[in-house]
Amino acid sequence: MAQSRPVQLHRWDEIALEKVTEMISRKIVTGEREMLAQIYLKRGALVPVHSHASEQMTYVLQGALRFLVGQEEMIVREGEVLHIPSGVSHQIEALEDTLELDVFSPIRQDWVDPSEDPVEDAV
Repeated sequence: MAQSRPVQLHRWDEIALEKVTEMISRKIVTGEREMLAQIYLKRGALVPVHSHASEQMTYVLQGALRFLVGQEEMIVREGEVLHIPSGVSHQIEALEDTLELDVFSPIRQDWVDPSEDPVEDAV
């Protein structure tokens, strides 16, 4: 089976940190059909209710996040992973300074093309 793109090694420390807001920053790695993002949220950061076509997995490496998914509130802490299906509305609040990894499939085109990235859809 032929590869459409060569194998690539990415180093987080070589990827530029993108400041999304005063409270949220990120680094992004994209493949053909999925995207991995390191997200840094300062305590009190709020990502308003939004949804996207991408399925999302959020893995909290440090800190804690409060998610409001539909009418359900849940706290996701260090070492936990939250799966959000495609099209499901959610809101995020950082309860502590937080570092998390998000996996999106398909790729969030609004993140790849900055002209399509409204601040309210930061994470």
